[in-house]
Amino acid sequence: MYITNQSEVTEFFLVGFPNTEQLEIFFFFIFGTIYAWTVTANIVIILVVRRDRHLHTPMYFFICNLSLLEIWYTTVTTPKLMANFLMRSKMISLSGCIVQFYVFFSLGSTQCLLLAVMAFDRYLAICNPLRYNAVMTRSAYSWAAFCSWGTGFVSMLVPCILVLQLSFCSSNVINHFFCDADPLLKLSCTDTRLIEILDFLLALTIVLSSFMLTVVSYIYIISTVMRIPQSRGRGKAFSTCSSHLIIVVMFYTTVTFMYIRPRAQYSEMSKVVSVFHSVVTPLLNPFIYTLRNKDVKNAITKLIRQDTFQQIIVQRRNKDNITVVF
Repeated sequence: MYITNQSEVTEFFLVGFPNTEQLEIFFFFIFGTIYAWTVTANIVIILVVRRDRHLHTPMYFFICNLSLLEIWYTTVTTPKLMANFLMRSKMISLSGCIVQFYVFFSLGSTQCLLLAVMAFDRYLAICNPLRYNAVMTRSAYSWAAFCSWGTGFVSMLVPCILVLQLSFCSSNVINHFFCDADPLLKLSCTDTRLIEILDFLLALTIVLSSFMLTVVSYIYIISTVMRIPQSRGRGKAFSTCSSHLIIVVMFYTTVTFMYIRPRAQYSEMSKVVSVFHSVVTPLLNPFIYTLRNKDVKNAITKLIRQDTFQQIIVQRRNKDNITVVF
């Protein structure tokens, strides 16, 4: 254990996953593969939506925002986790720890708001289709996305500033693979009640309000869909929001387990859930949207065919030019 004096704490030791020395190389390649697939899959979604005009709708605009957020979300924790598997010194500087803390929770807040906005978008599309185009204009959904990002990052400024003012003494060992709130606050020899109260208020205003908006939207969606007389119509209506609902369930289930519990109940299982939340879920989200969405699959197929056709034309032109030279 790293024991330090209060004035000497300039970096922290990330415990990560103990008793995994024999499997560190294996875990490095596993997390490296997941990270590469996550970034690639989300970039593909962004490019496909941007290149296909049929996908220039509010729903796919929000999906692009969510894909961009997932790239950031996994980048905050996974590269450092991979580096720690290969390095004996699993240290992170105080400033690096605070930046990781700030960006991670800012992105989490932003995702809450984006998921709520996406639920409201589905509510308008299904429950008020005649007013949808009038309400969800380009400026409206762009402003909604901007406010989600802005609120998420601005809301965490004050907690981050308060954490910067904390004093850390006796130990600099963080029992986690990244600078999560609970393990970090446990190391402080300063009173952290103000930060905990502020975190509770932020959770109440952002997380709970976003969750309630999402729940209410889906209550109206389900009640509207159940009144559709034809089963085919109900199935089509549900298919437009089923992917989003799956992601909402995964997100709030992991967040509830990680943060809505007594601090004394923190365990190794919390790390496993954190891995699923910050590493695995960003990988699953793009596949949930593409595998369950015919429009995205058709757009990807169309894009591949266009690229293949263009390559064939280029190859034929090159052959013609060679023939002319000879």
